[in-house]
Amino acid sequence: MSKRNNPAIFLATLLIASVLFGGGLWLLTVLSPGLLAKNREYAAIAKRKESGQIKILGDTFSGYGVLRSAAFKEALQKVGIDLLYDDEFDREKRAASLIRGEADLIATTLDRFVQDRPEGKIVGLIDRSNGADAAILNTKKYPQLKSLLDLNQLVKQELAGGRQLSIVFAGETRSEYLALLLDTKFEAFNLANLEIVRVANAREAWNLLQEPSQNVAIAVLWEPLVAKAREAGYTVVLSSQDTPNTIVDVLVASEDLIKSRPEILSQFLQAYYRRIDSQFINSSKLQGEAAEGRSTNTEAAAAIPGINFFTAAEAKAWLDSGRLEQRIDSTAAVLVLAGRLNQVPENKVELSDGTAIATAARNSASLIKKMQSLAPELADRLAGKQKAIAQTNSPNATNIEQAPSIGNLQVRGEVKFSKNSAQLTPKSQKTLEALAKEIGEFNPQTVAVRVIGHTSSTGTADFNQTLSEQRAQVVVDYLRGKVGDRAGSGQNNRLFQAEGKGFSVPLSGIPPEDTRQQRTEIRLVRIN
Repeated sequence: MSKRNNPAIFLATLLIASVLFGGGLWLLTVLSPGLLAKNREYAAIAKRKESGQIKILGDTFSGYGVLRSAAFKEALQKVGIDLLYDDEFDREKRAASLIRGEADLIATTLDRFVQDRPEGKIVGLIDRSNGADAAILNTKKYPQLKSLLDLNQLVKQELAGGRQLSIVFAGETRSEYLALLLDTKFEAFNLANLEIVRVANAREAWNLLQEPSQNVAIAVLWEPLVAKAREAGYTVVLSSQDTPNTIVDVLVASEDLIKSRPEILSQFLQAYYRRIDSQFINSSKLQGEAAEGRSTNTEAAAAIPGINFFTAAEAKAWLDSGRLEQRIDSTAAVLVLAGRLNQVPENKVELSDGTAIATAARNSASLIKKMQSLAPELADRLAGKQKAIAQTNSPNATNIEQAPSIGNLQVRGEVKFSKNSAQLTPKSQKTLEALAKEIGEFNPQTVAVRVIGHTSSTGTADFNQTLSEQRAQVVVDYLRGKVGDRAGSGQNNRLFQAEGKGFSVPLSGIPPEDTRQQRTEIRLVRIN
């Protein structure tokens, strides 16, 4: 019998070939594990290029409403772009999707971009939170909680009794970053002293905050739950309105999209910012798109006022002026202090690309110019100029001193003076320069600064009272000269109040004559 007619030989040959092929694939995977994945990536990208498709990954956040709306998809189809928008709630996976070729663009927060460092660049800015996110104290269960100072005292009392209070927030979201901000900025707030309860979303956090059986002392929520908490009598200790530009959402494009399809990316950004510009003229459209398939119109209406959307002109200005780099620097500093990042990136300029947004920015600038004579206030909004908060009364020394406290800023370094004088030491000046930058991150329209000086008991009461007042005033004068407008409020008339306490408020557990009693508190208080 010939080999051709021998079924056994044929099957054996087929089996050997299969083994060799499978073994080859296995060996290829072992020797070059990324090669097959790369091939799949290239195939996915090639397929989208061929069909004129762009894929974005984001989530259900209201600020991404335009990106996922049917109207935006339709607008892109008119210029030959087929948009796919998918949710990916794991933001680490969302970032990794760019290198795997699973997405061309991702919508994410700046803190996650800095932390995850996806294989792509920031090509557009979406929005920044302006009150939509906030830290809420459980004043209903613990009536004494009005500030982070009160929280610190309560935490200590509970720990002394063998009990631990908790903080609740939606994990891996803007809420967690706001919690990290509190931890790194305020000396009276320490996440390590609290039980951290991470939940899936702000609704679960809100439910736990209201549960009497839970020892939740503080929760981080987003709108519309922030408004509900206020109405219910809880204390909003710090919101993103107090720290504008801290929580920023960005558009990140893959390297392949930037390099191989720049025209498509430019057209995409033109269409996106055209819709954003039109939403400024008709805000109800924005609410409708934010709610589309995700939440009720009522919830969207509550969330949208707490979100400031970037126009193309404003986004381009951030990309070109170094403003984005400044925000990356500040965000990275928080993540480093919180142990989420090893070091602040050195190559911040290389993390963004403002080329693709140029045409959209010119279109936006042209619209602003036309609106300046027709509707100047709208033109200002399109240009990103913040509207000042109406003051309920004119703040002065008395009502700043009596204003509700937020907490004391963490002073990293020393604030010391020459003996029996109000002259700052050189080291202290450097400390205050760094502190001035920290203060500049807060909104001068909602936050004022009380500088409180204390002395030891050495010397007479009158001498120490006068000395503490003089030292506090020297610190105020120094800070006032150094604080800029890093918050981007458009104002630099920050309110300061110098106060001296002598040795009337000594630290417990430390002898009154000890030099450690000589200290300066930098307390943020709420105004307007």
